[in-house]
Amino acid sequence: MIAVENQAPVSENAIPKEASDGFVVPESNAFGQSFRDYESTVRLSIVENTYRLNHINQTYDFVKRTREEYAKLNKVEMSIWEAIELLDSFVDESDPDLEEPQIQHLLQSAEAIRKDYPNEDWMHLTALIHDVGKVLYHSKFGSLPQWAVVGDTHPVGCAFDESICYHKYFKENPDYNNPAYNTKLGVYSEGCGLENVLMSWGHDDYMYMVAKANGTTLPSAALFTIRYHSFYPMHTEGAYKYLMNEEDRENLKWVLTFNKYDLYSKSNVHIDVEKVKPYYESLIKKYFPEKLRW
Repeated sequence: MIAVENQAPVSENAIPKEASDGFVVPESNAFGQSFRDYESTVRLSIVENTYRLNHINQTYDFVKRTREEYAKLNKVEMSIWEAIELLDSFVDESDPDLEEPQIQHLLQSAEAIRKDYPNEDWMHLTALIHDVGKVLYHSKFGSLPQWAVVGDTHPVGCAFDESICYHKYFKENPDYNNPAYNTKLGVYSEGCGLENVLMSWGHDDYMYMVAKANGTTLPSAALFTIRYHSFYPMHTEGAYKYLMNEEDRENLKWVLTFNKYDLYSKSNVHIDVEKVKPYYESLIKKYFPEKLRW
């Protein structure tokens, strides 16, 4: 892939805030329930089935093959905003907290982080585009099933950590009993760095590849956040940290900062798309070429 050059620096003043600062975390989600409640969400059947299929089908070979296919970036050429508009009717079937179109989730996340970090426009744009990789579901991008697009991510090629939601379904994954892949380290070595770890395939890694290969000038912290924002077993449960290197640990603080805006900004109150569109289009122009290869 094309190397990223001239990346924007992270301002020394952009210190990650503690969860108690700035953005107020709501007590309940859009359904009046606890966030990330995978046992009693009103969307239980659809959410659980998505993860069941994900855990059965996301093998090391599947991920390696699919990632190589999408790394060709030969599906379509379009702007970031054009891709965002494709998500206007897409509802994430793995999300227990929201059933609003994804374009609203993107804007809600971006507007929330914009209030707390008004001078860090790279963070606003990171929030806006973090889930744009979900265009993988669209016919222009191959119409992938949702189990290959959405949901929490995890490494493949090593043992599936018990902290992964709906872990029981991994027992039907061919890698579960494969001695090459079912040990703590599997095909990896301790401290090898997440860059060298194959993650379950989905929108995170895809958007990271698209951004990097198209020469974005977003800082490395933004690319790390896009790539690992769904890696909840690591950034929430502390799993797989033995695979991380020093650079990963430095960037992790930005994922943790971003997470509260991603998770807790979800709401049934819609953002006026046309009102905020000019601002975000200006950021896209600043950090990305007009047209991207996807």
